Amino acid sequence: MTMRRIGELHTELGECPVWDDRIGRLVLEDIDGRRIHRVDIDTGAVETRSLPARPGSFVLTDEPDRLVVAMEHELVSLEWSTGAVHAIAEVERPDPQVRLNDGRCDRAGRYWVGSMDLPPEAGRSKGSLHRIGFTGDELEIATLRTGIGINNGTAFSPDGRTMYWADTPTATVWAYDLDPDTGERHGERVFLDFADLPGLPDGACVDADGCYWVACVTGSAVLRATPAGDVDRVVEVPMLLPTMPAFVGAGLDRLVVTSIATDRADADPACPDGCLLELDVDVVGVPEPLLAR
Repeated sequence: MTMRRIGELHTELGECPVWDDRIGRLVLEDIDGRRIHRVDIDTGAVETRSLPARPGSFVLTDEPDRLVVAMEHELVSLEWSTGAVHAIAEVERPDPQVRLNDGRCDRAGRYWVGSMDLPPEAGRSKGSLHRIGFTGDELEIATLRTGIGINNGTAFSPDGRTMYWADTPTATVWAYDLDPDTGERHGERVFLDFADLPGLPDGACVDADGCYWVACVTGSAVLRATPAGDVDRVVEVPMLLPTMPAFVGAGLDRLVVTSIATDRADADPACPDGCLLELDVDVVGVPEPLLAR
């Protein structure tokens, strides 16, 4: 397995890698660093925009210059050219023990985003899962689940008819049947039980074959599961805390993984914790949907 570090980018809490083919750049966030980066995956060159608070996730829009970001408890827009941040809507009431976390658009462009407890080791379950849809300037927020520890692992099958979702502290990934027209989900079943797998489920994506790739945080691995829930690949990585994989590049044939910095990275500049790593997996991904407006 060939692996390489992309550039010198170092994140405190790297997450949400997304390939934007329109600009030929990988976009990702540093949650604790309160930044969003655009990365040239060939040269490692980085452009950065700062945010006033922590981003949990973000989605691409039909304007390459604009991202919609789930920041703390609200949705905001980020204009890349100016760095300006504008409030859109409150998703949850402000709570110092909760912030928005993992999220992405389904194939129809609805934004699914959930929240998590702070600090995550406190053992509470105050997080929620929301489905956000836009019709022009009108916004509808549907809260679909409560009692979540850390919302993670959101991904959708290539045909948009299966949704994957995880609550990290429960060490479980669930699958649902999803109506692509209405966004309604049903048929909840356990997709992956991490009892005998490395670490815990964090961020995820799917490939063109419909297989689910998930970062095993605390487990130094990324694994792939078939649509039937069979784990057919476990790729060990040198980072202690990998957070999310994504397929990038013009052919979506390169897999990158974000990660969290650790004390050992502070002690050793060569330590890969907090870096952006590319893995040679010989698999192709699917394009990231844009937010529907």
